[in-house]
Amino acid sequence: MRNIMRNIMATLCISVMVFFGASSASLGRGHLPRAKNVTWLSHNFKTILTWSPKPSNHTYTVEFSRVGQDKQRNPHCIRSRETECDLTNNLKDLKSFYTADVLSEPAPGFSTDLMELPSTPSKKFCPYNDTLIGRPEFSVKLNENQTIVIFIQDQLTALHHHGNPLTIRDVFKSDLKYEITYTKAGSTGPRKVVVDGNEVEMTELDAGQSYCFTVAAHIPSRKRGKKTGKLSFPQCSPAGGRSIIDEYGLWAVGGGVFLMVMVLVAVVMLTVACCRRINTGKPAEDSEAITTA
Repeated sequence: MRNIMRNIMATLCISVMVFFGASSASLGRGHLPRAKNVTWLSHNFKTILTWSPKPSNHTYTVEFSRVGQDKQRNPHCIRSRETECDLTNNLKDLKSFYTADVLSEPAPGFSTDLMELPSTPSKKFCPYNDTLIGRPEFSVKLNENQTIVIFIQDQLTALHHHGNPLTIRDVFKSDLKYEITYTKAGSTGPRKVVVDGNEVEMTELDAGQSYCFTVAAHIPSRKRGKKTGKLSFPQCSPAGGRSIIDEYGLWAVGGGVFLMVMVLVAVVMLTVACCRRINTGKPAEDSEAITTA
């Protein structure tokens, strides 16, 4: 009986030692999953590298570099349990191309017998060419000549200079255009025009007609498919500049004028009749008072 108990205790001790030894000493080749779906996500120069899967007993480290230069590391993305890394402030030369590698590493307390850590590279990324420009905001007004004017607001970016946020025009300068798409009310054919500035007078439109507009940033130097940013929400202009006859028709306007004239004549005649009645009534009252006296 004693021998059986000793054998059982020895087996348990060996099992515990093997378990803790394997956990603290080595994860093994199959316990460091390689990062997948490494993707650049960039919106108005806010640039984040993302990947999967979520880590279990391992971590991720991101290395990035300009093409042809030494690799660097963001201190917030070393042995991280996150699956994203914000590299906005690291990509300073906006017209350069960058690549990144996501390395899988053991979590604290674990090790691996791998000679080389699993690494997954990203595609090349250029902030100037690849960041997505968001929806612009704009307003539609009529000027004193009843001409439609579009006022477009330059969007803010995630970039700063001396603590001040930069707009997309600060970054793109003369390379920034705006593409305006418009349709006439009741028409099915949209038209487009590319403009330079933020205040655009639409002089080629039919006077007095209502038009609907959408606006998007347009960067001519980019490759096809990346020239135009996200479309704004549509806005429509009022139907200004139309005469009252154009708006309601000749017969309707004439009838309204005739009715107003008739009402005015009736008011005048009623006023005159009331004044006469008051004037003719006063002498009679006065003579009656004298006779009584």
